[in-house]
Amino acid sequence: MSENGTGRQPLADQMYQVLLDQFMNGVRGPGEPLNIGALSRELSVSQTPLREALARLEHTGLVRREALRGYRVAPMMSLVEVRQLRDARLAVEPVLAAGAAEHGTPEFLAGLKAFLEEFESSAGVADRETEGFEAYWRSDDRFHGLIAAQAGNPFLESMYLALAGQIQRFRMFSKIGRTGVQHAAPEHRRVYEAISRGDADAAAEAMREHIQGAAARILSP
Repeated sequence: MSENGTGRQPLADQMYQVLLDQFMNGVRGPGEPLNIGALSRELSVSQTPLREALARLEHTGLVRREALRGYRVAPMMSLVEVRQLRDARLAVEPVLAAGAAEHGTPEFLAGLKAFLEEFESSAGVADRETEGFEAYWRSDDRFHGLIAAQAGNPFLESMYLALAGQIQRFRMFSKIGRTGVQHAAPEHRRVYEAISRGDADAAAEAMREHIQGAAARILSP
């Protein structure tokens, strides 16, 4: 991959996205070492943008750095961590959904509906193929992120963004065959419908039920 004309920061952004895609699509599995020299040769970039991208990914929780051993993909999320992430999300996201319902605009609702429909379209394939899984996690990420951005509370949005990497790790934990997307799609629609009506209480409750349901699908035997 050429660095010509891209500048260091844009290239670091590209490497961040390339590695994120590889993690989520199973190209690099949980716990796999991330040797910067090998990545530099494989991706045809210098080590500097890779270091920047890995440092950002470490901040999200998707990558871990170990003393004297370097970087590696984060391990699969434990069941204890699933419960802890669920509780953290329950403290933040229902409030964000209520705020988004109170601050809805036609442009926001159109964008949210587009991400909802992308998510719904992935329901039939997310558990069978890599491309479907990618559509699932991207549309899920955009749906929740757009709600956080529309809520009108930058402090709560920052709290959500601090969790976003761990939420991606949660999606990585599910992987193909365990996304539960067929259950999550109607939950997303209930969130969207409540927000589109401007019903803050219903939006908060629908988001609460969705988060609880997503965790329960992983925690159930």
